[in-house]
Amino acid sequence: MNSMFPKKDWSTQTRRALKATEIVAKLVDLPGWQLSGDGADVAIEKTYRFANYHETMAFVNAVAFIAHAQDHHPDLSVHYGRCVVRLNTHDVAGISATDVDCATRIDALLAP
Repeated sequence: MNSMFPKKDWSTQTRRALKATEIVAKLVDLPGWQLSGDGADVAIEKTYRFANYHETMAFVNAVAFIAHAQDHHPDLSVHYGRCVVRLNTHDVAGISATDVDCATRIDALLAP
């Protein structure tokens, strides 16, 4: 990862589920991300669209690299010209700062 997004060792930090107001405030800075599900199944989710399967798979592989580096693994729904990314933190039964951080890193893959 570059210096703009230094690796974070989430295993050394106490994670907690963000409150609803915190999630809404964070989503303001994450265009296209939205809440999905409820209760322990709540997540943030975004659909990325691509011209073809090759571009979609290149994106998926880049997301896998980020996920491995952050030790936080999103659910991915992969299709010909799109990929749906869904993030939540199972061990806090909600959305944590880890999810927001990963969403920011994933968006940066396609930043101009």
